[in-house]
Amino acid sequence: MSAPIKETADAPVRRPVAKTPARPGGERSEGVVLNVFSHGFLALWALLIILPLLWLVLSSFKTDTQIGGSAFGWPQNWSLDVFSRAWDKGIGDYFLNTVIVLVFSVPLTMLFGSMAAYVLARYQFWGNRFLYYFFVAGAMFPVFLALVPLFFMVKRLDMLNTYQGLILVYVAYSMPFTVFFMHAFFRTLPTAVFEAAVLDGASHSRTFFQVMLPMAKPGLVSVGIFNTLGQWNQFILPTVLMQPQSGDDPERYVLTQGLIQLQQQQGYASDLPVLFAGVTIAMIPMLVVYLSFQRQVQAGLTSATLK
Repeated sequence: MSAPIKETADAPVRRPVAKTPARPGGERSEGVVLNVFSHGFLALWALLIILPLLWLVLSSFKTDTQIGGSAFGWPQNWSLDVFSRAWDKGIGDYFLNTVIVLVFSVPLTMLFGSMAAYVLARYQFWGNRFLYYFFVAGAMFPVFLALVPLFFMVKRLDMLNTYQGLILVYVAYSMPFTVFFMHAFFRTLPTAVFEAAVLDGASHSRTFFQVMLPMAKPGLVSVGIFNTLGQWNQFILPTVLMQPQSGDDPERYVLTQGLIQLQQQQGYASDLPVLFAGVTIAMIPMLVVYLSFQRQVQAGLTSATLK
């Protein structure tokens, strides 16, 4: 039996190095194909979104002749006069009505939805699951089935064609999604913080507003953006509830209604650039809001999974 080889400074012993098995060529090519397919799909999706928006904005700077001659041509005059004409033809009033409604409806939706979701997520009581699924079932209920009873209910409350009537309906309409989203978010928050606040003598309301609600800020921002987008683009509810009831009743149309009214008012004297400008005015605020809070929306959607 031979003696073991000793390692010295003059003659170091060469030890065999374990080689990492190479990945099969099939897995590598499969990953490349999947990567190319995913990036290509995302690029195609981006084009399907960006090109119509770009065409809409560029059409606002054209004339009726240019739009009729070449819908995809480049504008020859970059004047902003068409936007002032659209604003004067009623878009300004419709824009103001929409802002008035959302200034109250979105905060109320966030407040009531967060309170309901917090109680259902943190407190165990009889009927907890029933109430939760009752809220969630509201998100699966088509709004078209409730239009007739909703109309008569709002009419009985004498709130047709009023801001407060549409605000209450928007709040009720957005509650199911808000409760569903915030319920999942509140369940991911650490229980130790809640227990520490209770041991310190904080009341239930103080624990909610000063401890738990600030911790749920990413979720609040995300669901707030979705509610803003949904209520800003809502058409069927204001069409049913925001119609003048008499000749003396003023028009309180929101933007989605106002764009239809703007098209109907043109009649045979079409002014397509004004219509495109009105749609652009209605679209820009939501683009600005979403792009400004894009990171917060992504953080709110992923935080519940990462915690």
